[in-house]
Amino acid sequence: MVNHIESMFAALSDPTRCQVVGLLRSNRLSAGDLARKCGMSGPAMSRHLRVLRRSGLVEVAPAPVDSDARVRVYRLRPEPFSSLKEWIDHMQAFWSGQLAAFKDYAEHKHPLQKKRRGPRK
Repeated sequence: MVNHIESMFAALSDPTRCQVVGLLRSNRLSAGDLARKCGMSGPAMSRHLRVLRRSGLVEVAPAPVDSDARVRVYRLRPEPFSSLKEWIDHMQAFWSGQLAAFKDYAEHKHPLQKKRRGPRK
């Protein structure tokens, strides 16, 4: 699972690929539409889509019956995002526990002292 998570993070480390994921959240889009919306060439977008497909984040959607079979339409795959969320939740729980333990240690080892009023002697 860790290698798969690493693959997803590597794919999402590029701002263009994050933009593509954002665009695909609400719509299925063709590679050409994605290239236009991102302001890049078709071949450049194809390279980004290849990385996203290999990481499992996107897939080619089945083409509608009346569409041009040469045009690939892309969509997000929900499963990888679920496993990514699960991993993030696990890490958040781990760090919350670590921080709570540190807080407990700090409060018991070095309790806050009451401030004195008046001049010191």
